[in-house]
Amino acid sequence: MATQKAEAPKGKLGVLVVGLGAVTTTFMAGVLMTRKGLAKPVGSMTQYDKIRVGKGEDKKYLHYKDIVPLAELDDIVFGAWDVYPANAFESAVNAEVLKAKDLLPVKEELEAIKPMKAAFDKNYAKRLDGDNVKDVKDRWDMVEQLREDIRNFKKETGVDRVVVLWAASTEVYVPVDENIHGTLEALEAAMKADDKEHVSPSMCYAYAALSEGCPFIMGAPNTTVDIPAMWELAEKTKMPIAGKDFKTGQTLVKSGFAPIIGTRCLGLNGWFSTNILGNRDGLVLDEPANFRTKEVSKLSTLESILVPEDQPDLYGHGNDEDTQYYHKVRINYYPPRNDNKEGWDNIDIFGWMGYPMQIKINFLCRDSILAAPLCLDLVLLSDLAQRAGRYGTQRFLSFFLKSPMHDYTQGEVPVNHLFQQYVMLKNAIREMGGYEADEEID
Repeated sequence: MATQKAEAPKGKLGVLVVGLGAVTTTFMAGVLMTRKGLAKPVGSMTQYDKIRVGKGEDKKYLHYKDIVPLAELDDIVFGAWDVYPANAFESAVNAEVLKAKDLLPVKEELEAIKPMKAAFDKNYAKRLDGDNVKDVKDRWDMVEQLREDIRNFKKETGVDRVVVLWAASTEVYVPVDENIHGTLEALEAAMKADDKEHVSPSMCYAYAALSEGCPFIMGAPNTTVDIPAMWELAEKTKMPIAGKDFKTGQTLVKSGFAPIIGTRCLGLNGWFSTNILGNRDGLVLDEPANFRTKEVSKLSTLESILVPEDQPDLYGHGNDEDTQYYHKVRINYYPPRNDNKEGWDNIDIFGWMGYPMQIKINFLCRDSILAAPLCLDLVLLSDLAQRAGRYGTQRFLSFFLKSPMHDYTQGEVPVNHLFQQYVMLKNAIREMGGYEADEEID
């Protein structure tokens, strides 16, 4: 896939979100308020970050929009699917993330965003009880109805192009089955056979989006576009895909702090992470099968940054097998906190001559406040990638994601190191702006 300079955007950009909950209503309200000059999009790389292009006398530090043709915030048109019928304003009020002063100035615009019926299977999120749900014959019918929704949204809003973003709850864990997920033909056959065990609703959304010419972003840890069948579909439709799971709180800390331990050549005996969270995401993750999906994505971050095989003296300690440090992740549902989650990390390190030390990190964060700018960046950069002729897995978007997609069938190891991910992001922006990708990942 040759990289080319991105074409300028034409017309409006539709953003169809799966899940009209705390994260997406915070994202929408923030974009609408920023458009009115009433808020600042703090935390958004596309709106604030500056990167270097050129070297020597030609060196300049520019905002992304001055390097590549990003869509303007004024050109975004929102739509959604959700199992609950509440419009975006009602949902934002229920989520209790934003104050009235940050919602009332855009009340009418938010009220106009009414969710379409969701493609839903209660077996994948047992704690959710909404009735704004499609009546489907089988998984293939689910796909067809979603495709029709996308076509209708385009027609009704007049948008030129659409990006689909999953920001709904975490589904139960679906192990990759080569016989079903290995090829597009096998996946389509499973959908037509209504194989509910191997084909999740999120796969139906992704299939529908890609088939309708929309980039797809997986913002949860679900098994969705990280299967060979979907890579094949993305190649066939020439669409970008990205995932998985927004990197907001604890994993962001981990991907930024683990490099400190590694770069300083300190040893690690164990890293224990625990979280408390009280929003709808926390409720769904209180179900063990759903937590398993999240656990897999959160555990994978550390192991590719601090690698026992590379430094056995430093990282080959901790658990019973004595092959590497001990790493444990926990999430606890705690309703009083709502969207204000708290992450504790206890890190047992050792230094000179093996003497033990400890690091404690306590991150009192706001889940949706951290996720909203990621939604904006992922949407704008996926749209940009499509206009630059990029398709398939967009590894340069790993910076925003907890468990970056990679080709595990070829033994590829994902890049989880935050600063290496940042180099990948900067190089891609340079290339799509017609500059040379001039930084190396060491």
